[in-house]
Amino acid sequence: MKKWISAILVCLTILMTGCGSGQKSTAELTPVTLNEVAHSIFYAPQYVAIENGYFEEEGIDLTLVTGFGADKVATALVSGDADIGFMGSESSIYIYNQTPDDYIVNFAQLTQRAGNFLVSREPMNNFSWEDLKNTYVLGGRKGGMPQMVFEFILKKNGINPTTDLTIDQSIDFGSTAAAFTSNDADFTVEFEPSATALESEGAGYVVASLGEASGYVPYTAYSVKQSYLTEHPEILQAFTNALQKGMEYVQTHTPEEIAKVIQPQFEETDLETITTIVTRYHEQDTWKDNLIFEKESFDLLQNILQEAGELPAWTPYEDLVNTDFAKKAAE
Repeated sequence: MKKWISAILVCLTILMTGCGSGQKSTAELTPVTLNEVAHSIFYAPQYVAIENGYFEEEGIDLTLVTGFGADKVATALVSGDADIGFMGSESSIYIYNQTPDDYIVNFAQLTQRAGNFLVSREPMNNFSWEDLKNTYVLGGRKGGMPQMVFEFILKKNGINPTTDLTIDQSIDFGSTAAAFTSNDADFTVEFEPSATALESEGAGYVVASLGEASGYVPYTAYSVKQSYLTEHPEILQAFTNALQKGMEYVQTHTPEEIAKVIQPQFEETDLETITTIVTRYHEQDTWKDNLIFEKESFDLLQNILQEAGELPAWTPYEDLVNTDFAKKAAE
């Protein structure tokens, strides 16, 4: 009897300590703080990695913070409040050209299309970009990817962003949807779930996808200070491995399956709405099948900055992009 009880206790000890399960205990995980530019279904592969436990599998205890704007994410990264930043790579170019001692390096690209949508005050069944002439639009922060891609699209369609319409860039990132419901703007540029929420409230109507209109653009990437990359390559490899698993999941599962996995990240949004948004992003080929930030993409980014008048100087790809971690994760 005593031997039987002892055997049970040994088994319980094994289960409680995670032996034989392949899972690490919390004490064995490495804490990593990730500051994201926004909390949006646009970044579904990241949330799949979180909810499916891929970061824990790679030995990382991830803390997710939302910065609400690339400028705020960059500030957190430079100050050391965040280990990893997730934002538009234009911030790394701006910081590099300020000649800091410890600039920001991009090591993984998540999205390859813009993730925002043009929302109209009134329904428009046959929207044309020409319809924006002589209108008032709530846009993004000057020098940020949402605004620069918007201007890039306008110019592609023969519209002068400065003289053909009025773009309000004074409203904080994440607050434009609320402002749209209470002011007299004709259009607003919104990420999800804000765009769909405005539609659900009857306060606006999605009339165009900036992702489809702009084509393939390196919209968001993960970055770290150069010193962090040098000091913690093993953490960055583990982090990238977890993200790659998330990328592979969204490439091999249906929008319905993806929506169910990430629903805990968006408790205020019902599953049907999440599924609708994931389907929209899935169909426009938003997510790469790997995390490698190619030189062609970086050059396109600099061209967009140059057209917007925001490029301080042409920046060497080799200085600001490291593909080692993404290439190894994709093997």
